[in-house]
Amino acid sequence: MTIFPPDPDFEALRLELARLRAVRGWSYDELAARSGLARRTLIEIEQGRTIGTLKSWHALAHALNTPLDELFAALCNGHQPPSTPTGDGD
Repeated sequence: MTIFPPDPDFEALRLELARLRAVRGWSYDELAARSGLARRTLIEIEQGRTIGTLKSWHALAHALNTPLDELFAALCNGHQPPSTPTGDGD
């Protein structure tokens, strides 16, 4: 039997990006300059028209000085995130 993981909450991820940008008082232009991403890319990610690449999210995490795992934690909103391996062969 195959057990599928729950769907990631991309809406929560994009809202977290918008929240982090807003609390810093940054415009799209400011975040674009700090992340090296195009302003249009940021708008499309925040408005849910694209998910973005892992490379994009990595750049955003660095620009926002937020650990990538904390940023991506929003993907697990509404369900239990994967557990940390214990090293016992699981």
